[in-house]
Amino acid sequence: MAADDTQAPAAHKFSSNDVKVIAASSLGTMFEWYDFYLYGLLAGYISVKFFSGVNETTAFILALAAFAAGFAIRPLGSIVFGRVGDMVGRKNTFLVTMGLMGLSTFAVGFLPSYDAIGITAPIILVALRLLQGLAVGGEYGGAATYVAEHAPMGKRGFFTSFIQTTATIGLFIALLFVIGLRAILGEEAFSDWGWRLPFLLSIFLLVISLWIRFQLAESPTFQKMKDEGTTSKAPLAEAFGRWSNLKLILIALFGGVAGQAVIGYTGQFYTLFYLERIADVDPATSNILLVIALIIATPTFVFFGWLSDKIGRKKIIMTACILAALTLFPLFKALTHAANPELAQAVREAPVTVTAAPGECSIQFDPIGRNTFDSSSCDIAKAYLARNGINYANAEAPAGTLATVTISDRVITAPDPAALGEAELAAQIDAFRQEVGAELVAAGYPDEADPAKINRPLVIAIIVAIMLMVTAAYAPLAAMLVELFPARIRYTSMSLPYHIGNGWFGGFLPTVAFAMVAATGNIHFGLWYPVLIAAMTAIVGLLFLPETFRRNIDE
Repeated sequence: MAADDTQAPAAHKFSSNDVKVIAASSLGTMFEWYDFYLYGLLAGYISVKFFSGVNETTAFILALAAFAAGFAIRPLGSIVFGRVGDMVGRKNTFLVTMGLMGLSTFAVGFLPSYDAIGITAPIILVALRLLQGLAVGGEYGGAATYVAEHAPMGKRGFFTSFIQTTATIGLFIALLFVIGLRAILGEEAFSDWGWRLPFLLSIFLLVISLWIRFQLAESPTFQKMKDEGTTSKAPLAEAFGRWSNLKLILIALFGGVAGQAVIGYTGQFYTLFYLERIADVDPATSNILLVIALIIATPTFVFFGWLSDKIGRKKIIMTACILAALTLFPLFKALTHAANPELAQAVREAPVTVTAAPGECSIQFDPIGRNTFDSSSCDIAKAYLARNGINYANAEAPAGTLATVTISDRVITAPDPAALGEAELAAQIDAFRQEVGAELVAAGYPDEADPAKINRPLVIAIIVAIMLMVTAAYAPLAAMLVELFPARIRYTSMSLPYHIGNGWFGGFLPTVAFAMVAATGNIHFGLWYPVLIAAMTAIVGLLFLPETFRRNIDE
């Protein structure tokens, strides 16, 4: 473990070399996050183009799952490239990861759709996502380590906070591309072929980012170890085979990164999915509101990084986790009122209930895309409500009873698949959906959020409030992870907990949360996932996570 610094850091003047190191590392990492986030922003289009052989709700969940596939493999990337980074060097390793990431993203722009090549299309898409995830798994640890090892003592939080902004800036630039192309091409052309352009244009960002990074020298800490012959010959064995280091990896994961990850993906992704899929705000408006909130919140990454150099990393990260656990439910309920007040009023004044016999209902989540949800009256009822993002409660009925949907005091009985032929069942399902839809409209449930009634300043303020927890949890994280581990196995050790936390705990959040909503009918039920993880991290971190901001990282 690194030793504590015992002397106050000497005054350090911000030099042109500092700017070059931070800018080159940050621009490259920003580009990789742009690539990675682009898929999440276009999940709705991708679900249509590559999963068109399944029903709408399942297609969207599959698209989110493909998004998460890139996150699932990130820990493997962290092990592969972390080992290389500790043995060969920081600079060359993240040059390789950038090239792999950029070419995989570029290829998505050329990929034929499901209609053109069938099941091969989503298989290739998932393969490209896995390559992207593998590359990101090696990118972050290299960039964060490289910058931190250049930073003077007392400024590591500030220097690495610029790396922390790259995820949000990458999302911001991806959003601008999507919004701009939608405006230029029109929604029809964008939906047809324009969604491919942001992927294709990434090749220019790749060339620029690679050129910038080629200008960098190796980090002084690694170069010193290399010159002295003290680099690790077996970083995996040292990092994971020694309990003293493995214990720190587990503490970093469960007492720091996991909570930061779920807060981050709630703020930057689930808010967008929530606005579009639950609050029924049109995608263009949702994107614009998120962009404005990001512009306001992004500078606070640097502020919290600077603050962590003054008061410590742990205090800031733990405070963010505690606040998230306490406030996410009320903030998202307020978001519903601000974004779609008619929906909020309808949920309050005209509650919807599905009454069905136990065992009749499937969970409205089909990861293999085979369930059409028409094998029981309960499935027929819930599938329609889930597809339209309608909040509903569940009630039990006697065995053998057909499922009903109650809207205020109006009761509508779902069709019985066992008593109807295929053609008649299809007609009955269509009639049932029309009747339920008409009753929902009569009860005040809007088809979509009325643009004139969206309280845009309040929506932005709520997203900014969520984003402040994101920036507080994330800004000090890179410096803390670098400081936790010895230099010879730093790349490997810090990368794994970061990418398990952000790849698994965070990356699966949109899919898991949306599935939880679909399974229960409660539009806020998915928030239990980030709330519980943030609470767990706060408890583990307060008990076991050491403070690191005064440590010497050259040992």
